[in-house]
Amino acid sequence: MRELRIRVLAGVFAVAAILSWAGARLWNSLGTLPSVPLAAPIVLALIAAVLLATALSLRARLRAQRERRPGAKGVDPMMAARAVVFGQASALVTALVAGIYGGVGVFLLESLDIPARRDQAIYAGFSVLAGLAVIGAAIFLERVCRLPEDDDHTNGNGQPSAA
Repeated sequence: MRELRIRVLAGVFAVAAILSWAGARLWNSLGTLPSVPLAAPIVLALIAAVLLATALSLRARLRAQRERRPGAKGVDPMMAARAVVFGQASALVTALVAGIYGGVGVFLLESLDIPARRDQAIYAGFSVLAGLAVIGAAIFLERVCRLPEDDDHTNGNGQPSAA
């Protein structure tokens, strides 16, 4: 399974932000801009909490298994793989969603004197922050589930192995 690449996530975020900023400008010139829902940062924060709780649980179980503690519950490899896939999918979708809210938020910065637009800009900002939390939790989950042999991508001299 391939690792999440920060550059890919940043690229998705940037492209989505630019397109949503341009779309917000166009939409606003044609009529009213759709609002940023209050639930957006809340839902993203809940996803981040689920990913973090999963990562912490798996880390504790893997540590107990490694230390061969009596009564330690093992980690099913399929469950760990599913958790990683859930984290990666969450990070990619969240990069897109956070980019959209970020672009709309940047557009809304032009009209902070209007109370409704100021609230929308705040919701968009919190959505971006919660999105960053989801991405961080997903990367942490991926690192927790990494196999020890995944760290050995080099053949001893700093060059990638040809295997």
